[in-house]
Amino acid sequence: MFSYTNTDYDAIVVGSGPAGATLARELSRQKQKILVLEWGGDAPLKGSFAQMAGIAAIPGKSAFINSDLSLLIRGITTGGGTTINYATAMLPPFEMFDRYGIDLRPQAEQIKQILPYGPLPDDLIGPRAKRIWQGAKQAGVDWGKLDKLIDPNRCRANCHLCSYGCPYSAKWTARDFLDHALQNGCELLTHAKVSKVIVENGQATGVEYQHQGKICIARAPRIVLSAGGIGSAQILQSSGIEEAGKAFFIDPVVAVMGAVDERFDHGEVPMAAGVHLPEEGIILSDLALPKPFFHLFTTQVGRFHRLPSVNKTLTIMVKAKDLPGGRISSRWVNKTLAGEDKARLDKGVDIAKTILSAAGARHIYQTHHFAAHQGGSAAIGTVVNSDLETRIPNLYVCDASVIPEAWGLPPTFTLMCLAYRLSQRLCDS
Repeated sequence: MFSYTNTDYDAIVVGSGPAGATLARELSRQKQKILVLEWGGDAPLKGSFAQMAGIAAIPGKSAFINSDLSLLIRGITTGGGTTINYATAMLPPFEMFDRYGIDLRPQAEQIKQILPYGPLPDDLIGPRAKRIWQGAKQAGVDWGKLDKLIDPNRCRANCHLCSYGCPYSAKWTARDFLDHALQNGCELLTHAKVSKVIVENGQATGVEYQHQGKICIARAPRIVLSAGGIGSAQILQSSGIEEAGKAFFIDPVVAVMGAVDERFDHGEVPMAAGVHLPEEGIILSDLALPKPFFHLFTTQVGRFHRLPSVNKTLTIMVKAKDLPGGRISSRWVNKTLAGEDKARLDKGVDIAKTILSAAGARHIYQTHHFAAHQGGSAAIGTVVNSDLETRIPNLYVCDASVIPEAWGLPPTFTLMCLAYRLSQRLCDS
């Protein structure tokens, strides 16, 4: 039995991550009536490990194991991955998007004006990060502060809750934009899992979704999928766009760890400083891991004797871009690394080991890689055009799935730029 929602929406946005929430905010500001459908819930963020696990560690929903035993996770909640990420803000690679006829510079300047964008003040950079920075300087690595989406007036020193869901509202999340949209009259329905787009007379006219055990339908003249690098591809496939999800990237990450004599008894903001090596496709940064994450990674590689040294360990994150490959299906995802991808990671690991050694660390080891971001599964130029529209008229995609090339960067800022650009086009059409 089908249940029908209000049918006089101007647009339906599927997903409330950085792109979906930005679209909802901007379209609702233009007096458009917007419905946001979100698979996850909207419980207030508590900064707890248990809540984070419920958002990003449910097998088959928010967590997957690739065939090489690497872990892939995503955030299923209002705000998407921004609720549990490290709030690192990197500008879009403008030249990449220029090649596809997309200029994101105006949108980047707009977003800078409305977000808490910039590096952390010195008093919010923790002792682990400072020790690693000293090691990088001694090793001749051009280390420096990274821009963050964090309000320094609300952020707390000795806090590590970024990845658990900041309970102090210091870290910007897409929930902030979603709240603005709701104040402008946008409607939000949580625990609503969209299964497919309804296509009639050759164009998108609505979506079918599951909610409270029922199959429901909502209609609007424009549909925007912002369900993430995996979710949007799966919806596209079930809607007749089979080319979606045939290749994607995961931005593999390795943690490189080493023990020091100094004891660190408090948490700290991760990724406070680091270095981006665009020619090599590598990013390195400090990574202050909460105890459960440290134990998980250390156990994963069989370094059980290092488990008690959590408070005496320095960690560097190595993130690399990877060539699109693998496959996304309706029930599973799988992405392994090519030799070129592994070589990038290995180069980053060598740099991290050099830095840790210069910082006085011993017993240095690395974890198995895991997936940081999923995207490229509905790429510009392949599945969507430069206006982010699919071959089905009035069906758009706006999230990490449209990123057209190997990535390796924190995507949040770029996704907001793409959403700003799309909202302007939709309002003008």
